[in-house]
Amino acid sequence: MSRLRFTRRAAGAGLGLLVGLGFAAPAFAQAKVTLKLGHLGNEENVWHKASLRFAEDVAKRTNGEVEVKVFPNEQLGKETDLIKGIQLGTVDFTITGESLQNWAPSAALLAVPYAIRDLDHLDKVVSGPVGAKIAQNIDDKTGLKVLAYFARGPRELTSNRPIKTPADLNGLKLRVPNVPLFVKVWEALGAKPTPMAFSEVFTSLQNSTIDAQENPLALIKSASFNEVQKYVNQTDHVLSWIYLVGGTKKMARLTEAQQKAIMESAKAAQAYERGLFTADEKQLEADLKAKGMQFVEVDKAAFAAKAKDAVTSALPAEIKPLYDEIVATK
Repeated sequence: MSRLRFTRRAAGAGLGLLVGLGFAAPAFAQAKVTLKLGHLGNEENVWHKASLRFAEDVAKRTNGEVEVKVFPNEQLGKETDLIKGIQLGTVDFTITGESLQNWAPSAALLAVPYAIRDLDHLDKVVSGPVGAKIAQNIDDKTGLKVLAYFARGPRELTSNRPIKTPADLNGLKLRVPNVPLFVKVWEALGAKPTPMAFSEVFTSLQNSTIDAQENPLALIKSASFNEVQKYVNQTDHVLSWIYLVGGTKKMARLTEAQQKAIMESAKAAQAYERGLFTADEKQLEADLKAKGMQFVEVDKAAFAAKAKDAVTSALPAEIKPLYDEIVATK
């Protein structure tokens, strides 16, 4: 018998003796897995804080076997770059929303005017059958697996005159993003929507090229619109959500225990982000009021009723049934 074969046999016999005597067989250390999460927010954004909590939780639940590195501020690319990066395997997680409609048509439903009534309705929709269908469509069409969702701040209308009913919009020159659905809805409501790059909005308000704009409170504050707008009209016209997603193929290459740890960590991050989000919205309102902006209560039911026909006529036929399910969810 060669020396090498004898050594292997002896080592095996020794291991068998240890196991027979009640000692556990030595566990061979698994190679550490490092995964990358890129997103668009800055370090103060609640999505970034939730991402850090997700990474921390994954490390704990996998006993350090899986490390998630978080890259904010578009360090790994813009939103579409990150989606493509996951598909190519160069990025592992990101936070994304209706941009996914470029691949998965149902993702357009993440930001439809007056589809979602409030946070309670949003939770029922996203965690229920409709949400499951949207998530499956995203997985099938993009190769991205939905892990968790975050609520987004409602879009509000700012102006220099109070807006309480659709009739108050008459003749209002309103900047909107270049989204055909938004243009059609605001036209139906009686305003004069003007698509415009976000970078041009402040100057256009200052010069009275436009009278109003619509955005979540976070952007209203960060863009200093309080300097050129007096009122925040609480239209809540778009209540939407966004997903934390991971690569389906990459997830499948992890052990079952690691996959479970990632899913559980994502749900924990979702709950953590909701607490941050709720507190952040309250603080943003307080900050804008302190800067002199007045908040106006709006007849949202009247806005929703007048916008409905424009929404339904603009939605592609293939996702219209899902929209109807969202509206019907109680």
